[in-house]
Amino acid sequence: MKIHEFQAKQILRDAGVFVLRGIVAKSAEEAAAAYGELGSAVAVVKAQIHAGGRGKGQILEFPEQRGVQLVRSAEEAAQAAGRMLGNHLATIQTGPEGQPVRQVLVEEGCQIARELYLGIVVDRSAAKPVLMVSSEGGVEIEKVAAETPEKIFKEHFNPHIGLMDYQVRKLCRRLQISGGSVRSAARFMQALCRAFVKYDCSLAEINPLVVNGRGEMVALDAKITFDDNALFRHPDLAQMRDLAEEDPAEIRAAHAGLSYVKLNGNIGCLVNGAGLAMSTMDIIKLHGGEPANFLDVGGGANAEQVTEAFRILLSDANVKAVLVNIFGGIMQCTTIAEAILAAYKTVGFNVPLVVRLEGTRVDEGRKILAESGVDIITADGLTDAAQKVVAAVG
Repeated sequence: MKIHEFQAKQILRDAGVFVLRGIVAKSAEEAAAAYGELGSAVAVVKAQIHAGGRGKGQILEFPEQRGVQLVRSAEEAAQAAGRMLGNHLATIQTGPEGQPVRQVLVEEGCQIARELYLGIVVDRSAAKPVLMVSSEGGVEIEKVAAETPEKIFKEHFNPHIGLMDYQVRKLCRRLQISGGSVRSAARFMQALCRAFVKYDCSLAEINPLVVNGRGEMVALDAKITFDDNALFRHPDLAQMRDLAEEDPAEIRAAHAGLSYVKLNGNIGCLVNGAGLAMSTMDIIKLHGGEPANFLDVGGGANAEQVTEAFRILLSDANVKAVLVNIFGGIMQCTTIAEAILAAYKTVGFNVPLVVRLEGTRVDEGRKILAESGVDIITADGLTDAAQKVVAAVG
């Protein structure tokens, strides 16, 4: 689950991480009032959407307007907010259509001496969280990793103990941080690591992390995502979920007990098992196609779930063909075959449908489809299925 920057900063503030004062505004008038309330000569107006790259992003309705703007008066704050609110911000992460801006964060200015990067993720190979820092603050970490990986420094930490003092000192040496800034770094990094574990985060990213004129570390930006599987432990966090920022099809799928992620291709995928779904998308791309989604119906899907899965897939106007790839282990192939036919009667298939079945009662499942009279392209093996669905798209 993702949250907005202003929500992430409230969590960090409560955890003892140094963040700047800010006020959320939903109108130009509120933005002007927020500037006055902050009492800072310089402030920043930041569009609040669930995407990164806002500073370089562009408001589509006002191409000269970026998603983050420095302002020096209430009038400037109102103007910037007025151009952002109700319009669409396109960034490197949103795609060309952008995302609507429904609120902005007006934040006090900060005297910046240095810009750094800090992020925490779970390193599954080490079975521990890992804190990463870099001197390249304000730059996408993926770009740093690709072009200058030697500028990224990592420290794994035990979630039960947290980041140790010697690890902070080691990172500070690598970042050339000294003096009182080391004490500030210790408070900042250790508090962030504690919050990461406490709230079952999957990502905590501060970019840029700045050192101000007094040598203190400040979270100038904040991005936090949470492990959905742990939200039952955090009902207060679940209330922060902003459904308006999420894809309606993904919300619909979640309600049906399906794992669905929309992509930009034109071949819909209906698969049982996350690993098989990933392999299916890979082989589609290998044969020149582009998957339109990740969709895992799980091992125990019933006819109602399969029908809803088809509704979701076919509601995407970009989908020109659908590949059903099922390995019947827990789920029998006869069950999925009958579910496909039930979905056909309910939804109807207006695009080519390729079906590959393997596993328990596969011969019976294939026979059900062959004798159904429904126009279904059957496939023997995953390669054959991928080739047929790519050909069907043309």
